[in-house]
Amino acid sequence: MSCSLADVMSEQLAKELQLEEENAAFPEVVAVAEGPFITGENIDTSSDLMLAQMLQMEFDREYDAQLRREEKKINGDSKVSISFENYRKVHPYDSDSSEDEVDWQDTRHDPYRADKPTTTPRKGFIGKGKDITTKHDEVVCGRKNTARMENFAPEFQVGDGIGMDLKLSNQVFNALKQHAYSEERRSARLHEKKEHSTAEKAVDPKTRLLMYKMVNSGMLETITGCVSTGKESVVFHAYGGNATEDKVIPPECAIKVFKTTLNEFKNRDKYIKDDYRFKDRFSKLNPRKIIRMWAEKEMHNLTRMQNAGIPCPQVVILKKHVLVMSFIGQDQVPAPKLKDVTLHSEDMKKAYYQVLNMMQQLYKECNLVHADLSEYNMLWHDGKVWLIDVSQSVEPTHPHGLEFLFRDCRNVAQFFQKAGVAEALNERELFNAVSGLNITADNEVDFQAEIEALEKMNEDHVQNHGKKLSVFSGDGDPPIYNE
Repeated sequence: MSCSLADVMSEQLAKELQLEEENAAFPEVVAVAEGPFITGENIDTSSDLMLAQMLQMEFDREYDAQLRREEKKINGDSKVSISFENYRKVHPYDSDSSEDEVDWQDTRHDPYRADKPTTTPRKGFIGKGKDITTKHDEVVCGRKNTARMENFAPEFQVGDGIGMDLKLSNQVFNALKQHAYSEERRSARLHEKKEHSTAEKAVDPKTRLLMYKMVNSGMLETITGCVSTGKESVVFHAYGGNATEDKVIPPECAIKVFKTTLNEFKNRDKYIKDDYRFKDRFSKLNPRKIIRMWAEKEMHNLTRMQNAGIPCPQVVILKKHVLVMSFIGQDQVPAPKLKDVTLHSEDMKKAYYQVLNMMQQLYKECNLVHADLSEYNMLWHDGKVWLIDVSQSVEPTHPHGLEFLFRDCRNVAQFFQKAGVAEALNERELFNAVSGLNITADNEVDFQAEIEALEKMNEDHVQNHGKKLSVFSGDGDPPIYNE
């Protein structure tokens, strides 16, 4: 039926509509609530106290009826129901309440609580004569052991013994107790391991804040997810945002987050503490700031490689221990590692000569040694090899620089020889070709001995003169070391 706007906005109409809905939904409950106010003809109503008690009782009944309506409205057909029994004014045992309603909180005996065993007096026994019972009685000890099972950890399920007179022997109880402690320690170890592994792969709040700022500033459009995890860092993929006047942001970016835990960097400080570029700062920093220096080291090394024309990721920005670079791959799919790609013989031969050329450029033009070069740190993309992971790269004047170079040559030579490249040089020939030195040793032991002698000679020269000048001599042009 049509009505005016004033009728629609009136509170009286809203209350009437609500009452009609409640009457239609809960007819039996409303019928109980709308019973007679007071019944009985012999009730004395002359006393104000009696009238107040009668009014209060009627008010409590109406309040309880409203609670029952709310219960039924909320519970509906659900198997799990809630109860407002604690909020009712009239107790369940009142004459007007239902006989089926039972409040377990008002009962003095809780059937779900185990009976406490009788305690043994201080004298150690109870009873007299033949009926004497000591604390070592089998029945008494069995019941005590059953009650003690309640003290086990909640995760250890001991079963439900309500209504059963269980008696556990000392042997069985001790075995269960030992097993409960073992399970508790095992659960704690598993939980700790899970938390540790999660912390290793997750992004901590400070790192997350740095990444949020990059997105909010417009430098990055969105961060899609993790593409690679390693011992030292986690790499995420992101789409580049708006370019600025002095910075070109590639369409796809790689976010390299160096892990802030020190577990993996305890044996990596040798790559940075002897590097003269960071040697003075190394002693003044606490161990956690070394990780930021590690990220800075990779940024500087990538910049040198990029200026020399070596295929490598392009540095976008460095924020503390978060390094943003160009993404080597396409459509969120990273380029495969050289160890995972299957190449024809011609492509593999081309890749070998390209790696040889990059190692020579890295040594002579960039004045760097990769120090961790292998098929795991070389990517195959757009028909050529790309170098990644140069955070540990050092200069040849490093006290162990030539050792790192010889290790790189061994890894490269072994990989391409196994790949079937006939032109691949062995590690000693590759070392001389890259460094320009002419070390003529018949075996590997003597070869490494001469390398160590050159390193010792260079270290003594640096300590005596305080200059970063090379004393290496060879057939080729010696690399130029700037201050």
